[in-house]
Amino acid sequence: MNKIIKNTFVENFVENHGREPRVSITTFGCQMNEHDSEIVMGLLNERGYTQIDDRDAADVAILNTCSVRENADKRFFGTLGQLKKLKEKNPSFVTCVCGCMMQQQHIIDKLKTSYPWVDVIVGTHNIHTLPDLIDNLIEEKQRQMEILPEAVEIIEELPSQRLFKHKALVNIMYGCNNFCTYCIVPYTRGRERSRAPEHIVQEIRKLVEDGVVEVMLLGQNVNSYRGYGEDGVWEFPRLLEEINQIEGLERIRFMTSHPKDMSDDLISSFRKLNKLSKYVHLPVQAGSDRVLKKMNRRYKVSDYLALIDKLRKTVPEITISTDIIVGFPGETEEDFEGTLALVERVRYDSAFTFLYSIRKDTPAEKFREQVEESIKHERFNRLVDAVNKISAEKNREYVGRTFSVLVDGFSKTSNMALTGRTDGFKLINFPVPNGLDGEKLIGKVLDVEVTEAKTFSLEGKLV
Repeated sequence: MNKIIKNTFVENFVENHGREPRVSITTFGCQMNEHDSEIVMGLLNERGYTQIDDRDAADVAILNTCSVRENADKRFFGTLGQLKKLKEKNPSFVTCVCGCMMQQQHIIDKLKTSYPWVDVIVGTHNIHTLPDLIDNLIEEKQRQMEILPEAVEIIEELPSQRLFKHKALVNIMYGCNNFCTYCIVPYTRGRERSRAPEHIVQEIRKLVEDGVVEVMLLGQNVNSYRGYGEDGVWEFPRLLEEINQIEGLERIRFMTSHPKDMSDDLISSFRKLNKLSKYVHLPVQAGSDRVLKKMNRRYKVSDYLALIDKLRKTVPEITISTDIIVGFPGETEEDFEGTLALVERVRYDSAFTFLYSIRKDTPAEKFREQVEESIKHERFNRLVDAVNKISAEKNREYVGRTFSVLVDGFSKTSNMALTGRTDGFKLINFPVPNGLDGEKLIGKVLDVEVTEAKTFSLEGKLV
C-alpha cells in the first residue's frame, strides 16, 4: 500500500468538492512509457489523487508521449485539441504533457507558441517530478516546464500504480547507445544506464510479496544490460539467473532485444531457466544487408538467421516475434523481396510492421531517395499478408494441445470468458466453466486446451 503524503491542494480540493481530485493518464508508445505512467500515478496516488479512465470527468489530464512513430505525434496533437475544449469549459482543468516528445526542441517550441492551455511540460529524465510541478502550477498560477537535457541519476524505490495485480513492468535499464539512423530514442531517452542488480532483485522480491507472479523486464535494449553489483559486473544472463531463483515468481519476460547482444549465454538461458518465458522479441527491421547498413543495425541478414537457428536448436518450442520497417529511404523492390524472403525463412509467430516515417533530427531525415508513399503502402500490404498467413498457419499447429496459461482477466468481448497468455506469449481466450468464479481465476496459471486457432489468437477450454 502506498504511503500518503500530505498535500495542501488535495486537502482543500476534498474540502471544497467532497471528493479527491481525479486524474486521467493517456499513454502513447512502448511499455517503458506504460511503466512511466504507472510511476506517475503511483506518486499522485500518494498525494491523494484518484485515477479514472474518463478524461471528460477528470480534473487533471496527463499525456505521456512517444516520438518513435509519426502516427503517435498526430494522435498527441489531436488529443491536445480535445483538451482545449475541456479547458474552455473548466478553466481550473489541468493539462500535463510528458515523455519522449518533450525532449525535442521543435515540439517544445510548438507547445509554447500554439498550445497555451498546456499547463505542465516535463521530459523523460525527470518525469517523477510531475506531481511537484502540478503543485507549483496551483501555487504560482503559471505554466510549469522542466526539461533536463540528460539524465542525472537513476531514482530508485518510486511507487507504482500497477495496471495488474498479478504482473508488473520492471525497468532494468534506461536509454540506448545504438543510434539506428531512423530512431529518435537515443536523443529522447539518453545513453544507456543500467540499474544496480541488487535494486532490481529487491524490487521484484517486493512485487512478489504483493502478489505478482510475472515480471516483464524492460529496456530500450534490454539484453545489453550491464549492471554494477557489490561483487562486480553483472551481464544480463546473470541477472536472469538471480531473478529465476526468487520464490513465488512464476514467469520472467523481457523486451526489447537487439540482435547484436543476443549472446550464446543468453540463448542458453532459455533452456536453463525454468521461469524464463520461451518467447523472444527480436527486431530485424529489414531483410537486406544494404538497408541494414544504412539503418546502422550492425548485423547482416546471415548473422540474424544464425541467431534464429541457434534459438530454435536450443529451444525448439520458442516463439519469436519481430519489428519490420517498410519503405526505409533507398529501399528497392529487391531489398523488399529480401525482407519477404526472410519472413518466409524465419516464420515468425507475429510481427509488428511499420511504414517508415521521417523523424526530425535523425540521420535518416537527411537521406535522399525517400520511398514514395504509394510504394510504401503497396509493400506494407504484401508484408502484412505474408506475416498473417504464417501466423495463422503456426497457430493451427496448437489445436488439440494443452498449455499453461496465466489468466490476465476477462475477455474484451465477453464477461463469460477469460483471456491469458501461454508461456510462449500466445493470446488465448476460454469460457469460464459453469460453477466457477472467473474473478478468482485471474492471476492463476491454469492448463488450457486449444480448441480453435485464429490469426492473432487462440480459443480454448479449461482442462
